[in-house]
Amino acid sequence: MSQRTERRGIHVDQSDLLCKKGCGYYGNAAWQGLCSKCWREEYQRVRQKQIQDDWALAEKLQREEEAAYASSHGAQTQSHPQSSFEEKKTNEKTRKVTTVKKFFSPSSRTAPKKETQEGKTPSPSISRHASFETDQVTKDFVDFLKNLQKPGREIHKQCRAFIVNMSSKKDLSADELSECVQDFYQNMADRLMSHFKGSSESVEQVMDQVEKYIMTRLYKSVFCPETTDDEKKDLATQKRIRALHWVTIQMLCVSMDEEIPEVSENVVKAITDVIEMDSKRVPRDKLRCITSCSKHIFSAIRITKNEPASADDFLPALIYIVLKANPPRLQSNIQYITRFCNPSRLMTGEDGYYFTNLCCAAAFIEKLDAQSLNLSPEEFERYMSGQASPRFNSSEVDWSQTGPAPPVTNPVLAQLNHNLELLSGLSSRQETLMEAAQSLQADLLSWPEGVQREVNNILEKYPLEILPREVSAIDANNMDNDNLPPPLTPQVFAG
Repeated sequence: MSQRTERRGIHVDQSDLLCKKGCGYYGNAAWQGLCSKCWREEYQRVRQKQIQDDWALAEKLQREEEAAYASSHGAQTQSHPQSSFEEKKTNEKTRKVTTVKKFFSPSSRTAPKKETQEGKTPSPSISRHASFETDQVTKDFVDFLKNLQKPGREIHKQCRAFIVNMSSKKDLSADELSECVQDFYQNMADRLMSHFKGSSESVEQVMDQVEKYIMTRLYKSVFCPETTDDEKKDLATQKRIRALHWVTIQMLCVSMDEEIPEVSENVVKAITDVIEMDSKRVPRDKLRCITSCSKHIFSAIRITKNEPASADDFLPALIYIVLKANPPRLQSNIQYITRFCNPSRLMTGEDGYYFTNLCCAAAFIEKLDAQSLNLSPEEFERYMSGQASPRFNSSEVDWSQTGPAPPVTNPVLAQLNHNLELLSGLSSRQETLMEAAQSLQADLLSWPEGVQREVNNILEKYPLEILPREVSAIDANNMDNDNLPPPLTPQVFAG
Protein backbone atom coordinates (compact mmCIF):
# COMPACT_ATOMS: atom_id res chain seq x y z
CA MET A 1 0.00 0.00 0.00
CA SER A 2 1.37 3.41 -0.95
CA GLN A 3 2.41 5.64 1.88
CA ARG A 4 1.19 8.77 0.05
CA THR A 5 -2.32 9.63 -1.12
CA GLU A 6 -3.74 12.63 -2.87
CA ARG A 7 -6.82 14.43 -1.52
CA ARG A 8 -8.14 17.38 -3.50
CA GLY A 9 -4.74 18.10 -4.93
CA ILE A 10 -2.97 18.01 -1.56
CA HIS A 11 -0.36 15.34 -0.95
CA VAL A 12 -0.83 13.67 2.48
CA ASP A 13 1.68 11.29 3.98
CA GLN A 14 -0.22 8.53 5.83
CA SER A 15 2.70 8.05 8.17
CA ASP A 16 1.86 11.48 9.59
CA LEU A 17 -1.65 10.24 10.47
CA LEU A 18 -0.49 7.21 12.43
CA CYS A 19 -0.10 7.12 16.21
CA LYS A 20 3.20 8.62 17.41
CA LYS A 21 3.73 5.56 19.61
CA GLY A 22 4.04 3.40 16.48
CA CYS A 23 1.25 1.02 17.41
CA GLY A 24 -0.14 1.07 13.87
CA TYR A 25 -3.46 2.78 14.68
CA TYR A 26 -4.43 6.23 13.48
CA GLY A 27 -3.82 9.08 15.85
CA ASN A 28 -5.92 12.09 16.71
CA ALA A 29 -4.71 15.68 16.72
CA ALA A 30 -6.86 16.42 19.79
CA TRP A 31 -4.96 13.66 21.64
CA GLN A 32 -1.50 14.97 20.68
CA GLY A 33 -1.25 12.59 17.72
CA LEU A 34 -1.95 9.47 19.79
CA CYS A 35 -4.59 6.81 19.32
CA SER A 36 -7.26 6.26 21.97
CA LYS A 37 -5.46 3.31 23.56
CA CYS A 38 -2.08 5.08 23.80
CA TRP A 39 -3.82 8.23 25.03
CA ARG A 40 -5.41 6.37 27.94
CA GLU A 41 -2.08 4.81 28.84
CA GLU A 42 -0.37 8.19 28.71
CA TYR A 43 -3.14 9.74 30.83
CA GLN A 44 -2.79 7.04 33.49
CA ARG A 45 0.99 7.53 33.53
CA VAL A 46 0.71 11.30 33.97
CA ARG A 47 -1.94 10.81 36.63
CA GLN A 48 0.22 8.43 38.66
CA LYS A 49 3.13 10.82 38.33
CA GLN A 50 0.99 13.67 39.64
CA ILE A 51 0.00 11.60 42.67
CA GLN A 52 3.64 10.75 43.38
CA ASP A 53 4.56 14.43 43.08
CA ASP A 54 1.84 15.29 45.59
CA TRP A 55 3.18 12.77 48.09
CA ALA A 56 6.69 14.09 47.56
CA LEU A 57 5.46 17.61 48.20
CA ALA A 58 3.72 16.48 51.37
CA GLU A 59 6.90 14.86 52.67
CA LYS A 60 8.85 17.99 51.78
CA LEU A 61 6.43 20.13 53.78
CA GLN A 62 6.83 17.78 56.71
CA ARG A 63 10.62 18.04 56.60
CA GLU A 64 10.43 21.84 56.42
CA GLU A 65 8.13 22.02 59.41
CA GLU A 66 10.31 19.63 61.42
CA ALA A 67 13.41 21.67 60.55
CA ALA A 68 11.67 24.88 61.60
CA TYR A 69 10.60 23.29 64.84
CA ALA A 70 14.10 21.98 65.55
CA SER A 71 15.71 25.36 64.86
CA SER A 72 13.22 27.24 67.04
CA HIS A 73 13.61 24.67 69.84
CA GLY A 74 17.41 24.94 69.71
CA ALA A 75 17.30 28.71 69.81
CA GLN A 76 15.01 28.60 72.81
CA THR A 77 17.45 26.50 74.90
CA GLN A 78 20.35 28.91 74.23
CA SER A 79 18.52 32.20 74.68
CA HIS A 80 17.20 33.96 77.77
CA PRO A 81 13.64 33.44 79.02
CA GLN A 82 11.26 34.61 76.35
CA SER A 83 8.54 37.14 76.64
CA SER A 84 4.89 36.12 76.67
CA PHE A 85 4.55 37.00 73.00
CA GLU A 86 7.54 34.89 71.92
CA GLU A 87 6.36 32.01 74.09
CA LYS A 88 2.90 32.13 72.52
CA LYS A 89 4.46 32.15 69.04
CA THR A 90 6.60 29.11 69.89
CA ASN A 91 3.58 27.22 71.23
CA GLU A 92 1.66 28.01 68.06
CA LYS A 93 4.56 26.67 65.95
CA THR A 94 4.68 23.50 68.08
CA ARG A 95 0.96 22.95 67.60
CA LYS A 96 1.29 23.32 63.83
CA VAL A 97 4.16 20.86 63.66
CA THR A 98 2.19 18.34 65.73
CA THR A 99 -0.74 18.64 63.32
CA VAL A 100 1.52 18.23 60.29
CA LYS A 101 3.05 15.13 61.89
CA LYS A 102 -0.44 13.70 62.26
CA PHE A 103 -1.06 14.29 58.59
CA PHE A 104 2.19 12.99 57.20
CA SER A 105 2.74 10.14 59.63
CA PRO A 106 4.07 6.82 58.23
CA SER A 107 0.59 5.28 58.54
CA SER A 108 -0.84 7.87 56.15
CA ARG A 109 1.92 7.20 53.61
CA THR A 110 1.57 3.46 53.72
CA ALA A 111 -2.22 3.34 53.67
CA PRO A 112 -2.56 4.32 50.00
CA LYS A 113 0.07 1.72 49.01
CA LYS A 114 -1.85 -0.99 50.83
CA GLU A 115 -5.05 -0.02 49.04
CA THR A 116 -3.21 -0.04 45.71
CA GLN A 117 -2.07 -3.58 46.34
CA GLU A 118 -5.66 -4.58 46.97
CA GLY A 119 -6.67 -3.09 43.64
CA LYS A 120 -8.17 0.10 45.11
CA THR A 121 -7.37 3.70 44.29
CA PRO A 122 -5.07 5.68 46.59
CA SER A 123 -7.76 8.10 47.71
CA PRO A 124 -11.56 8.08 47.72
CA SER A 125 -11.59 11.70 46.52
CA ILE A 126 -9.76 10.65 43.34
CA SER A 127 -11.71 7.49 42.61
CA ARG A 128 -15.27 8.72 43.16
CA HIS A 129 -17.17 10.56 40.45
CA ALA A 130 -17.31 14.24 41.39
CA SER A 131 -20.56 16.08 41.11
CA PHE A 132 -21.14 18.83 38.59
CA GLU A 133 -20.66 21.50 41.23
CA THR A 134 -17.33 20.03 42.33
CA ASP A 135 -16.12 19.82 38.74
CA GLN A 136 -17.14 23.41 38.10
CA VAL A 137 -15.38 24.65 41.24
CA THR A 138 -12.24 22.74 40.29
CA LYS A 139 -12.28 24.26 36.81
CA ASP A 140 -12.76 27.77 38.20
CA PHE A 141 -9.94 27.24 40.69
CA VAL A 142 -7.52 26.08 37.99
CA ASP A 143 -8.49 29.01 35.73
CA PHE A 144 -7.91 31.42 38.60
CA LEU A 145 -4.48 29.97 39.40
CA LYS A 146 -3.36 30.26 35.77
CA ASN A 147 -3.09 34.01 36.26
CA LEU A 148 -0.56 33.44 39.06
CA GLN A 149 1.68 31.24 36.84
CA LYS A 150 4.35 29.49 38.95
CA PRO A 151 2.91 30.32 42.41
CA GLY A 152 -0.43 29.09 41.10
CA ARG A 153 1.02 25.67 40.30
CA GLU A 154 2.54 25.42 43.77
CA ILE A 155 -0.76 26.40 45.39
CA HIS A 156 -2.60 23.78 43.34
CA LYS A 157 -0.14 21.06 44.34
CA GLN A 158 -0.36 21.94 48.02
CA CYS A 159 -4.17 21.97 47.92
CA ARG A 160 -4.27 18.60 46.16
CA ALA A 161 -1.84 17.10 48.65
CA PHE A 162 -3.89 18.46 51.54
CA ILE A 163 -7.14 17.04 50.15
CA VAL A 164 -5.55 13.62 49.60
CA ASN A 165 -4.29 13.51 53.18
CA MET A 166 -7.56 14.76 54.63
CA SER A 167 -9.46 12.08 52.74
CA SER A 168 -7.25 9.39 54.27
CA LYS A 169 -7.83 10.65 57.82
CA LYS A 170 -11.15 9.05 58.63
CA ASP A 171 -10.62 8.65 62.38
CA LEU A 172 -10.01 12.30 63.29
CA SER A 173 -12.52 14.11 65.45
CA ALA A 174 -14.27 17.29 64.32
CA ASP A 175 -11.94 19.47 66.41
CA GLU A 176 -8.89 17.78 64.92
CA LEU A 177 -10.26 18.23 61.40
CA SER A 178 -10.87 21.89 62.16
CA GLU A 179 -7.38 22.26 63.53
CA CYS A 180 -5.87 20.73 60.40
CA VAL A 181 -7.83 23.01 58.08
CA GLN A 182 -7.07 26.13 60.11
CA ASP A 183 -3.36 25.28 60.18
CA PHE A 184 -3.40 24.84 56.41
CA TYR A 185 -5.10 28.23 56.03
CA GLN A 186 -2.45 29.84 58.24
CA ASN A 187 0.50 28.27 56.44
CA MET A 188 -0.96 29.14 53.06
CA ALA A 189 -1.64 32.74 54.13
CA ASP A 190 1.93 33.13 55.42
CA ARG A 191 3.37 31.88 52.12
CA LEU A 192 1.08 34.13 50.11
CA MET A 193 1.91 37.13 52.28
CA SER A 194 5.60 36.70 51.53
CA HIS A 195 4.88 36.21 47.82
CA PHE A 196 2.61 39.24 47.44
CA LYS A 197 4.88 41.32 49.69
CA GLY A 198 2.25 42.19 52.26
CA SER A 199 -0.69 42.84 49.92
CA SER A 200 -3.54 41.70 52.13
CA GLU A 201 -6.15 42.22 49.39
CA SER A 202 -4.41 39.83 46.99
CA VAL A 203 -3.88 37.29 49.77
CA GLU A 204 -7.57 37.46 50.68
CA GLN A 205 -8.63 36.86 47.07
CA VAL A 206 -6.43 33.77 46.78
CA MET A 207 -7.50 32.45 50.18
CA ASP A 208 -11.16 32.79 49.19
CA GLN A 209 -10.52 30.60 46.15
CA VAL A 210 -8.49 28.11 48.21
CA GLU A 211 -11.27 27.84 50.79
CA LYS A 212 -13.90 27.37 48.06
CA TYR A 213 -11.90 24.61 46.35
CA ILE A 214 -10.91 22.72 49.50
CA MET A 215 -14.25 22.85 51.32
CA THR A 216 -16.23 21.91 48.22
CA ARG A 217 -14.10 18.79 47.86
CA LEU A 218 -14.21 17.94 51.57
CA TYR A 219 -17.81 18.96 52.28
CA LYS A 220 -19.31 15.48 52.48
CA SER A 221 -16.68 14.22 54.92
CA VAL A 222 -16.44 17.22 57.27
CA PHE A 223 -20.01 18.57 57.39
CA CYS A 224 -21.90 17.08 60.34
CA PRO A 225 -19.39 14.22 60.84
CA GLU A 226 -20.44 11.04 62.59
CA THR A 227 -18.00 11.67 65.43
CA THR A 228 -20.11 14.62 66.66
CA ASP A 229 -23.61 15.07 68.01
CA ASP A 230 -24.43 17.87 65.54
CA GLU A 231 -27.33 15.92 64.05
CA LYS A 232 -28.84 15.36 67.47
CA LYS A 233 -28.57 19.07 68.23
CA ASP A 234 -30.23 19.89 64.89
CA LEU A 235 -33.23 17.74 65.71
CA ALA A 236 -33.50 19.22 69.21
CA THR A 237 -33.35 22.78 67.82
CA GLN A 238 -35.99 22.09 65.16
CA LYS A 239 -38.27 20.51 67.75
CA ARG A 240 -37.73 23.47 70.06
CA ILE A 241 -38.59 26.00 67.33
CA ARG A 242 -41.72 24.07 66.34
CA ALA A 243 -42.84 24.15 69.96
CA LEU A 244 -42.37 27.95 69.98
CA HIS A 245 -44.56 28.56 66.93
CA TRP A 246 -46.94 30.61 69.06
CA VAL A 247 -44.41 33.36 69.86
CA THR A 248 -45.65 36.65 68.41
CA ILE A 249 -43.73 39.63 67.14
CA GLN A 250 -45.05 41.71 70.06
CA MET A 251 -43.64 39.29 72.67
CA LEU A 252 -40.14 39.77 71.26
CA CYS A 253 -40.58 43.58 71.01
CA VAL A 254 -39.60 43.54 67.34
CA SER A 255 -39.78 46.89 65.56
CA MET A 256 -41.35 45.58 62.34
CA ASP A 257 -44.85 46.10 60.99
CA GLU A 258 -45.62 43.22 58.64
CA GLU A 259 -48.80 44.89 57.45
CA ILE A 260 -46.63 47.24 55.39
CA PRO A 261 -46.07 45.55 52.00
CA GLU A 262 -42.37 46.51 51.77
CA VAL A 263 -41.73 45.17 55.28
CA SER A 264 -43.55 41.93 54.54
CA GLU A 265 -41.51 41.48 51.36
CA ASN A 266 -38.22 41.95 53.25
CA VAL A 267 -39.32 39.48 55.91
CA VAL A 268 -40.03 36.84 53.27
CA LYS A 269 -36.62 37.46 51.66
CA ALA A 270 -34.86 37.20 55.01
CA ILE A 271 -36.57 33.88 55.73
CA THR A 272 -35.60 32.59 52.28
CA ASP A 273 -31.94 33.57 52.78
CA VAL A 274 -31.55 31.87 56.15
CA ILE A 275 -33.17 28.69 54.78
CA GLU A 276 -30.96 28.78 51.68
CA MET A 277 -27.85 28.73 53.88
CA ASP A 278 -28.09 24.94 54.22
CA SER A 279 -27.83 24.43 50.44
CA LYS A 280 -24.38 26.05 50.24
CA ARG A 281 -21.14 24.10 50.61
CA VAL A 282 -18.53 26.79 51.15
CA PRO A 283 -18.44 28.55 54.55
CA ARG A 284 -18.07 31.90 52.79
CA ASP A 285 -21.26 31.28 50.79
CA LYS A 286 -23.13 30.36 53.97
CA LEU A 287 -21.96 33.61 55.53
CA ARG A 288 -23.24 35.50 52.51
CA CYS A 289 -26.70 34.06 53.08
CA ILE A 290 -26.58 35.20 56.72
CA THR A 291 -25.41 38.66 55.66
CA SER A 292 -28.15 38.97 53.04
CA CYS A 293 -30.76 37.88 55.60
CA SER A 294 -29.50 40.47 58.09
CA LYS A 295 -29.59 43.28 55.53
CA HIS A 296 -33.21 42.49 54.69
CA ILE A 297 -34.01 42.64 58.42
CA PHE A 298 -32.35 46.06 58.71
CA SER A 299 -34.35 47.27 55.72
CA ALA A 300 -37.62 46.09 57.28
CA ILE A 301 -36.83 47.86 60.55
CA ARG A 302 -35.80 51.04 58.75
CA ILE A 303 -39.03 51.13 56.73
CA THR A 304 -41.12 50.56 59.85
CA LYS A 305 -39.41 53.19 62.02
CA ASN A 306 -38.54 55.67 59.23
CA GLU A 307 -35.06 55.87 60.69
CA PRO A 308 -31.86 53.78 60.65
CA ALA A 309 -32.07 50.56 62.64
CA SER A 310 -29.91 50.01 65.70
CA ALA A 311 -28.18 46.91 67.01
CA ASP A 312 -30.77 46.67 69.82
CA ASP A 313 -33.53 46.38 67.21
CA PHE A 314 -31.66 43.87 65.07
CA LEU A 315 -31.19 40.91 67.44
CA PRO A 316 -34.89 40.51 68.43
CA ALA A 317 -35.85 40.73 64.76
CA LEU A 318 -33.28 38.07 63.85
CA ILE A 319 -34.67 35.80 66.59
CA TYR A 320 -38.16 36.28 65.15
CA ILE A 321 -36.96 35.44 61.63
CA VAL A 322 -35.24 32.25 62.84
CA LEU A 323 -38.42 31.19 64.67
CA LYS A 324 -40.52 31.73 61.56
CA ALA A 325 -38.03 30.07 59.19
CA ASN A 326 -36.94 27.12 61.36
CA PRO A 327 -33.87 26.69 59.10
CA PRO A 328 -32.75 23.10 58.48
CA ARG A 329 -29.62 21.84 60.26
CA LEU A 330 -29.04 25.16 61.98
CA GLN A 331 -26.56 23.84 64.56
CA SER A 332 -24.59 21.87 61.96
CA ASN A 333 -24.24 24.94 59.75
CA ILE A 334 -23.11 27.09 62.65
CA GLN A 335 -20.51 24.50 63.69
CA TYR A 336 -19.37 24.02 60.09
CA ILE A 337 -18.75 27.75 59.66
CA THR A 338 -17.00 27.98 63.01
CA ARG A 339 -14.69 25.05 62.29
CA PHE A 340 -13.75 25.55 58.65
CA CYS A 341 -14.26 29.19 57.69
CA ASN A 342 -11.25 31.42 57.08
CA PRO A 343 -10.64 32.93 60.56
CA SER A 344 -9.90 36.39 59.15
CA ARG A 345 -13.45 36.54 57.77
CA LEU A 346 -15.07 35.59 61.08
CA MET A 347 -13.01 37.96 63.21
CA THR A 348 -13.47 41.05 61.03
CA GLY A 349 -16.09 42.61 58.80
CA GLU A 350 -19.86 42.51 58.67
CA ASP A 351 -19.94 38.78 57.95
CA GLY A 352 -18.42 38.02 61.33
CA TYR A 353 -20.77 40.45 63.09
CA TYR A 354 -23.93 38.98 61.56
CA PHE A 355 -22.72 35.42 62.21
CA THR A 356 -22.13 36.26 65.87
CA ASN A 357 -25.68 37.56 66.13
CA LEU A 358 -27.02 34.36 64.55
CA CYS A 359 -25.17 32.32 67.18
CA CYS A 360 -26.68 34.52 69.89
CA ALA A 361 -30.16 34.05 68.40
CA ALA A 362 -29.76 30.26 68.40
CA ALA A 363 -28.54 30.31 72.01
CA PHE A 364 -31.45 32.56 73.05
CA ILE A 365 -34.00 30.21 71.47
CA GLU A 366 -32.54 27.25 73.35
CA LYS A 367 -32.85 29.06 76.69
CA LEU A 368 -36.07 31.00 76.01
CA ASP A 369 -38.45 30.95 78.98
CA ALA A 370 -41.44 32.82 80.38
CA GLN A 371 -39.36 35.67 81.75
CA SER A 372 -37.78 36.28 78.34
CA LEU A 373 -41.25 36.92 76.86
CA ASN A 374 -42.69 38.81 79.87
CA LEU A 375 -45.16 35.99 80.54
CA SER A 376 -46.14 34.17 83.67
CA PRO A 377 -44.88 30.60 84.04
CA GLU A 378 -48.47 29.33 83.85
CA GLU A 379 -49.13 31.12 80.55
CA PHE A 380 -45.83 29.92 79.11
CA GLU A 381 -46.63 26.30 79.99
CA ARG A 382 -50.12 26.53 78.48
CA TYR A 383 -48.73 27.94 75.25
CA MET A 384 -45.98 25.34 75.09
CA SER A 385 -48.41 22.48 75.72
CA GLY A 386 -50.86 23.77 73.11
CA GLN A 387 -53.71 24.30 75.58
CA ALA A 388 -53.95 27.98 74.62
CA SER A 389 -52.71 30.31 71.91
CA PRO A 390 -51.96 34.01 72.28
CA ARG A 391 -53.23 34.67 68.77
CA PHE A 392 -56.69 33.06 69.22
CA ASN A 393 -57.43 33.34 72.93
CA SER A 394 -61.10 34.38 72.77
CA SER A 395 -61.46 34.45 76.55
CA GLU A 396 -59.21 37.50 76.74
CA VAL A 397 -61.03 39.51 74.03
CA ASP A 398 -64.59 40.86 74.17
CA TRP A 399 -65.59 41.06 70.53
CA SER A 400 -68.90 42.75 71.35
CA GLN A 401 -67.00 45.74 72.66
CA THR A 402 -64.21 45.87 70.13
CA GLY A 403 -66.54 45.90 67.12
CA PRO A 404 -65.64 44.50 63.71
CA ALA A 405 -62.06 43.58 62.94
CA PRO A 406 -60.01 46.28 61.18
CA PRO A 407 -59.47 45.81 57.46
CA VAL A 408 -56.32 43.96 56.42
CA THR A 409 -53.87 46.28 54.66
CA ASN A 410 -51.23 43.67 53.90
CA PRO A 411 -51.90 42.40 50.34
CA VAL A 412 -50.54 38.98 51.20
CA LEU A 413 -52.88 38.60 54.16
CA ALA A 414 -55.77 40.07 52.16
CA GLN A 415 -55.23 37.50 49.42
CA LEU A 416 -54.98 34.78 52.05
CA ASN A 417 -58.30 35.83 53.62
CA HIS A 418 -59.91 35.99 50.18
CA ASN A 419 -58.72 32.46 49.41
CA LEU A 420 -60.04 31.25 52.76
CA GLU A 421 -63.45 32.75 51.99
CA LEU A 422 -63.50 31.06 48.59
CA LEU A 423 -62.56 27.74 50.17
CA SER A 424 -65.31 28.16 52.76
CA GLY A 425 -67.88 28.84 50.00
CA LEU A 426 -66.67 25.88 48.00
CA SER A 427 -66.94 23.68 51.08
CA SER A 428 -70.58 24.62 51.68
CA ARG A 429 -71.43 24.15 48.01
CA GLN A 430 -69.78 20.76 48.05
CA GLU A 431 -71.80 19.70 51.07
CA THR A 432 -75.05 20.78 49.34
CA LEU A 433 -74.05 18.95 46.18
CA MET A 434 -73.22 15.79 48.12
CA GLU A 435 -76.62 15.87 49.87
CA ALA A 436 -78.40 16.27 46.50
CA ALA A 437 -76.37 13.44 45.00
CA GLN A 438 -77.20 11.12 47.88
CA SER A 439 -80.93 12.00 47.57
CA LEU A 440 -80.81 11.33 43.81
CA GLN A 441 -79.09 8.01 44.42
CA ALA A 442 -81.82 6.99 46.89
CA ASP A 443 -84.54 8.02 44.39
CA LEU A 444 -82.91 5.99 41.64
CA LEU A 445 -82.75 2.94 43.87
CA SER A 446 -86.45 3.23 44.87
CA TRP A 447 -87.81 4.13 41.40
CA PRO A 448 -87.82 0.55 39.86
CA GLU A 449 -89.63 -0.79 42.91
CA GLY A 450 -92.29 1.96 42.68
CA VAL A 451 -92.83 1.39 38.95
CA GLN A 452 -93.19 -2.36 39.48
CA ARG A 453 -95.65 -1.79 42.30
CA GLU A 454 -97.83 0.50 40.19
CA VAL A 455 -97.85 -1.97 37.29
CA ASN A 456 -98.97 -4.77 39.60
CA ASN A 457 -101.78 -2.61 40.99
CA ILE A 458 -103.08 -1.81 37.50
CA LEU A 459 -102.97 -5.44 36.46
CA GLU A 460 -104.93 -6.44 39.54
CA LYS A 461 -107.53 -3.75 38.98
CA TYR A 462 -107.90 -4.25 35.23
CA PRO A 463 -107.06 -7.85 34.42
CA LEU A 464 -106.36 -8.64 30.80
CA GLU A 465 -109.05 -10.79 29.10
CA ILE A 466 -108.28 -12.52 25.80
CA LEU A 467 -111.50 -13.34 23.83
CA PRO A 468 -111.68 -16.21 21.30
CA ARG A 469 -111.24 -15.12 17.73
CA GLU A 470 -114.03 -15.81 15.10
CA VAL A 471 -112.89 -16.67 11.58
CA SER A 472 -115.22 -15.55 8.69
CA ALA A 473 -115.02 -14.59 5.03
CA ILE A 474 -113.59 -11.31 4.26
CA ASP A 475 -116.81 -10.04 2.56
CA ALA A 476 -119.24 -11.82 4.85
CA ASN A 477 -120.36 -8.73 6.66
CA ASN A 478 -120.26 -6.47 3.63
CA MET A 479 -123.81 -5.38 2.98
CA ASP A 480 -123.05 -3.58 -0.30
CA ASN A 481 -122.06 -6.69 -2.24
CA ASP A 482 -125.47 -6.86 -4.02
CA ASN A 483 -124.97 -3.50 -5.64
CA LEU A 484 -121.71 -4.49 -7.22
CA PRO A 485 -121.51 -5.26 -10.95
CA PRO A 486 -120.89 -8.80 -12.03
CA PRO A 487 -117.30 -9.85 -12.46
CA LEU A 488 -115.68 -9.50 -15.86
CA THR A 489 -115.51 -12.54 -18.08
CA PRO A 490 -112.44 -12.97 -20.20
CA GLN A 491 -113.18 -12.88 -23.98
CA VAL A 492 -111.14 -14.47 -26.70
CA PHE A 493 -110.88 -12.73 -30.08
CA ALA A 494 -109.95 -14.69 -33.16
CA GLY A 495 -107.23 -13.05 -35.05
